[in-house]
Amino acid sequence: MSDQTTNAEKIDRDAVADRLNDLAGELRSGENMTVRVGNKDVALTPPETVDYRIDVIEKQSRFRGDRETVRIEIDWKP
Repeated sequence: MSDQTTNAEKIDRDAVADRLNDLAGELRSGENMTVRVGNKDVALTPPETVDYRIDVIEKQSRFRGDRETVRIEIDWKP
């Protein structure tokens, strides 16, 4: 069984940077971490080494306009 908690919203770049800094600080703490997803706090237990992946997608469309996407994935077995 797996639980998934998702939140999507449109926010400014500074707010995104703040959230990424918060996530980095939680990871750096070396202890259990708490991730805020919408109005819910999720407790996680990352080990010392985790799997990290980053994807950059650049799409060009004549009708819909250009779009750029960055996906960051961090996963582990607790």
